Amino acid sequence: MTSESVLTVHPARAELYEELHSRPSPLVETPCAITHIAVQIGQEERAAEHGHLSALCARFGAEPPPEDASCLYQTFNDFELRWERHTEFSTYTFIRRVLGDPLRQPGALTHIPSDWLAEMPGRATTALHLAFSCAEGSLDPSELDRYFEKQPLRGGVVRQGTAYLYSSFRLHSDGFGRIVLQARDLKPLQAGRLVQRVLEVETYRLMALLGLPVARRITPEVTAMEGQLARINQELAHPEGEADQQALLDELSSLAARVERHRSDTTYRFAATNAYYNLVNERIEELGEAKIPGLQPVKLFIDRRLGPGIRTCNAVRDRLEGLSSRIAHTSDLLRTRVELAIQGQNRELLTSMNRRSEVQLRLQQAVEGLSVVAITYYLMGLLGYLYDGLAWTGLPLNKKIGFAIAVPVVMLVVWSVIHRVKRRVQRE
Repeated sequence: MTSESVLTVHPARAELYEELHSRPSPLVETPCAITHIAVQIGQEERAAEHGHLSALCARFGAEPPPEDASCLYQTFNDFELRWERHTEFSTYTFIRRVLGDPLRQPGALTHIPSDWLAEMPGRATTALHLAFSCAEGSLDPSELDRYFEKQPLRGGVVRQGTAYLYSSFRLHSDGFGRIVLQARDLKPLQAGRLVQRVLEVETYRLMALLGLPVARRITPEVTAMEGQLARINQELAHPEGEADQQALLDELSSLAARVERHRSDTTYRFAATNAYYNLVNERIEELGEAKIPGLQPVKLFIDRRLGPGIRTCNAVRDRLEGLSSRIAHTSDLLRTRVELAIQGQNRELLTSMNRRSEVQLRLQQAVEGLSVVAITYYLMGLLGYLYDGLAWTGLPLNKKIGFAIAVPVVMLVVWSVIHRVKRRVQRE
């Protein structure tokens, strides 16, 4: 028994080991023509994507990929297909070996059925042709002008001076971008790594810019929400009444809901924008570009053109974050003011209740005094009958003197009984 057999193995252990070896660089025999397509694809289109790949394999008599496959590297009769699934997009790379100058040869899609391309699931973000030449010396400028349709070129010497890179970074008449690589004496693995880095720069560059239309679309509304928040803060500085404060609190809650909706809608897109931008910079650094006299370097071009778009996305993201934070502070302030106003109302209400209680107490005391007098009056009436009865029996009683003596005694007894009853009720 080996020591490993007694371990409890994590279910994803094998997958984690293989992750380091997934998506290897292609082995590229030069000269060649390459077409690279990246399509943004949703979860509902993943099943259709597998069926689409299986249909291509069936046309050329090849084995289809497994349903849970994340990549497919298949060599057909005249071309090689490299398909890779990423988080939110998939890439199709077609590689075709050519004889002669690849700038004058048909592209890599020559043997790809046009109806299959038209039915490809997803929305294409990157579509470019790459010609990998093995010509000696520098390429003919007129040949580059013809291939790039006389569009301005950018380029540099890459891979420690062993290869040349040219591109216009524009769409051409066929709707594809174009790139030219020129190198001699590169082994297939070296050429494949170079091709992979160049294609990743173009793919991640365009994926990073997907956040820019989103930022531009919501910028006017973000500006309007900032103005609305500023107006609310100004009104808070001069409150006119409790009803206005409640209306402001309702308006602030609605504004907070709109801001949070925009944040939830754009958080993933802006985070992906920065992740792709970092990958672009890493791949450009890996190219090790040096300047070609008379051409703007690729790194400088991308820094100047891609950087502002990324900063725009980050600025909108930061404005949304700032809005959310300021709205939270304003809400706390407004709620505090509303609570203070409510406490003031409660204090006034309690003061009014105290005044009413005092009045009621005085009225009660007055009623108690009148009750003592009234009860004493009725008791003295009964006592008068008692005096009359005793006088009839012949007792020598003076009724007036008896009443004078009895009145204070009766009043004291009545008052004592009433207060005793009152204390008992209060205790209960």
